[in-house]
Amino acid sequence: MSVEPIVIDSIINGKKHKAEKQAPRENPANPEEVVGYAPLNTKDETIQAIDAADQAFTEWRQSSFEDRISRMRRAIQKIKDNASDIAALLSREHGKALYDAKGEIAVSLMWMEFACDNVMEVLQDEVNEHDGGKTIIARDAIGVISAISPWNYPISLSTIKIAPALLAGNTMVLKPSPLAPLAVSRVAEIIAGEFPAGVLNLVHGEAEVGVELTSNPKVAKIAFTGGTETAKHIMKAAADTIKHMTLELGGNDAAVVLEDFDVNDEKAMRRIVVSNFLTAGQICMIAKRVYVHESIYDSFIEKYQEAADKWIRVGDPFAEDVTIGPVNNKKQMEFVQGLIDDSKQKGAEVIKLGKIMDEDLFKQGYFMQPTLVLGADYDDPIVEQEQFGPTVPILPFKDDEHAIHLANKSIYGLTSSVWGKQEHAVKVAKRIQAGTTMINTAAIQGLDVRFPFGGVKQSGIGREYGKEGLLAYAETHVINMPDALDLPYIPE
Repeated sequence: MSVEPIVIDSIINGKKHKAEKQAPRENPANPEEVVGYAPLNTKDETIQAIDAADQAFTEWRQSSFEDRISRMRRAIQKIKDNASDIAALLSREHGKALYDAKGEIAVSLMWMEFACDNVMEVLQDEVNEHDGGKTIIARDAIGVISAISPWNYPISLSTIKIAPALLAGNTMVLKPSPLAPLAVSRVAEIIAGEFPAGVLNLVHGEAEVGVELTSNPKVAKIAFTGGTETAKHIMKAAADTIKHMTLELGGNDAAVVLEDFDVNDEKAMRRIVVSNFLTAGQICMIAKRVYVHESIYDSFIEKYQEAADKWIRVGDPFAEDVTIGPVNNKKQMEFVQGLIDDSKQKGAEVIKLGKIMDEDLFKQGYFMQPTLVLGADYDDPIVEQEQFGPTVPILPFKDDEHAIHLANKSIYGLTSSVWGKQEHAVKVAKRIQAGTTMINTAAIQGLDVRFPFGGVKQSGIGREYGKEGLLAYAETHVINMPDALDLPYIPE
């Protein structure tokens, strides 16, 4: 079903701003269909947005928690009121199945509500009366935040930054990915409309916009979700002005299936399949390599294929029975296919999973049938690199020590999962290098916005979600009032 393309604008200092140039966003299920157009802002327009945020910060930082929370709750309600339309737009521009798009909005709202419920307690002044006098630990707003969000979960990975930043008294300039700019802009427009002009600004564009957002001296903090290589450039751009940073980066998350895992547990097996292929595998925290104890390897593969063939249905994202839509863009599809082809050439077995619901649609869009890769070497690219697509290698391991070594043998450490008897699984989990390790679940299924999320090693710096995700947007300010105003002894 084709609909009229929408046109979105940037938002600078509370007003919609029409850029001279626009970029089309195609429908990954039907690349000939243009879903909408996003502006291509210039460096000068980006500077205008940063200046607006800087000017707004002077007053906004002095606003009360009650005012900030009230405004955010009004925005939350308006997002809820428009959730169906936003989800449909997200599904069409991104390619994710409609149920998946609705789930992303639900997670976003869950976090925004948590932030509203907890920000006052977390960021209020801490007053300490002690034998040396009195000390106040205040949580000050940082300043102008540059937020750069990716295409795979554009709404949730923008609101994860917007909510704590604005509630803490900061102002922001948001730049979404050009590969999924439309639905998140609708959400940003709703939020910006509830706050004073300049508090939340929205820009789109290419490299010059990103460079300005990460190097401008008026920007106090960068909040970025995306690739590790891009983050390295961001850190270099920000170095001259020593900016605060929260970086949630790539991951090559390991799933370790222990010998005491029950392969006949159909629900658990389905959770593993979902953790590999939800959103066509395009999630930073998805299980991208699976290690299975050699004693249950053959039976695991048999049951895994059964579960995958039952759950995976590739097709039109708007069809109720479809579980996996197309890959978001042609470049990503070709990258993933390259990893699969490389594995084949090296002798690995590639097994197609699930069912294609509409062969004609499949051929016209950026669709990939999910695949299982068996017999790959532990050092093959499909194992060592982040595939970010609908393919997964499954490899055997000998014992716990071997599994832990394989899981930790990566430059990444975002999430991981361990599957088996809980006590045993937790013992193994404690030795895995990751920001989050889930037991008998993985990916979005094991996410809880009440607790911190982020990576170790080259998977990131800082934490989002939870109380730590609120503290990440505040500067600790100690106000000390000692009873003794002089040193114990000062020479005359």
